[in-house]
Amino acid sequence: MTRLDDEARAHEAEARAAVVRACRHLSAAGLSPGSSGNVSVRVGTRIIATPTGSSLRSVTESELAATPSDNPDVPRPTKELPLHAAMYAAHPEATAVVHLHSPYATAVACLPPGDGGFAQLPPLTPYRVMRLGDVPLVPYAPPGSSELASGVAAAAPGHAALLLGNHGPLVAAASLDAAIDLVEELETASQLTLLLRQAPAVALDAAAVAALTPPGR
Repeated sequence: MTRLDDEARAHEAEARAAVVRACRHLSAAGLSPGSSGNVSVRVGTRIIATPTGSSLRSVTESELAATPSDNPDVPRPTKELPLHAAMYAAHPEATAVVHLHSPYATAVACLPPGDGGFAQLPPLTPYRVMRLGDVPLVPYAPPGSSELASGVAAAAPGHAALLLGNHGPLVAAASLDAAIDLVEELETASQLTLLLRQAPAVALDAAAVAALTPPGR
């Protein structure tokens, strides 16, 4: 059980408002069809997440779930909370995680893995290389399962953007705005990949990729 002082409550209220704004943005962009997708932020030792079965287009601040909670009557968090927890554990600097079922990234997640188990996202643009790096393709496991959370935990270290096999994108970032930017970059890279999949596209060569890749990635 966690009791919040006035300052912590104010901070959490700001975080809840930011999550709802992010949800509306992602829904308006067409990246969370139906009741799919979930968003969380880490505030101190608590994770504030969209609740199970919610729609990003209509979820409200009061419906967001806090874990751990000092109120037994709060909504239950998304069943995908273990994915969020695994990303936070792998990225101590992260304060936000976004998981979507956006169409292009999900389509790429249905392709077989490329070299080294990474998603089939060729280096078509500098931004694909600089912002995403290599994107692991986590093997399929049922949504909400411990097997899926274990797959994320294994793939997440060193990778802030993942694709869940036959499922969709998952990203972590130091801020909610940065997480939105990252998941949108992943959707755009996936869209370009599919648009050019049957075309003689010219990818960046190995030297260009090396020059764009930060040391240690």
